Amino acid sequence: VPGPTAFATALAISGMESGRFTFEGFLPMRPTRRRERLESLKYETRTMIFYEAPHKLLSTLKDMNSVFGDRNIVVVKELTKIHETSWRGTLSEAVAYHTENPPKGEYVLVLEGIDPKVLEEERQASWETMSIEDHVALYESKGQTKKEANPTTTQRI
Repeated sequence: VPGPTAFATALAISGMESGRFTFEGFLPMRPTRRRERLESLKYETRTMIFYEAPHKLLSTLKDMNSVFGDRNIVVVKELTKIHETSWRGTLSEAVAYHTENPPKGEYVLVLEGIDPKVLEEERQASWETMSIEDHVALYESKGQTKKEANPTTTQRI
């Protein structure tokens, strides 16, 4: 029975990848903190599950669309109650729908993760456009010295 485990029922209803998922619960109330949390999940490949209150649903959907792009989402409302519904579509469609149909009730949002192929393409594109300075900074952040990290440094034998 849902309640504190509504995410499990919503995940089953969604039909999305359920082998691996992440339950994120409620997002922060403040818009800047909410966007920061979403940004930290931008490259998550697992299905993501969130709880949301009706008065924050539309702003959360807009922020998700801005951060994640137009991914698929299932919006599940009022699990095991008389007005239970599940809505499927993309984030932009969810924004349009919930703008026209003001949210009421408790929501569980089931959002697809980034496609691993898209993730790899983005990483490769990012890697190829990095300057030498950016590469050096990356390797230094992983513990290498400036000399070890700099590919233009010639080593003497």
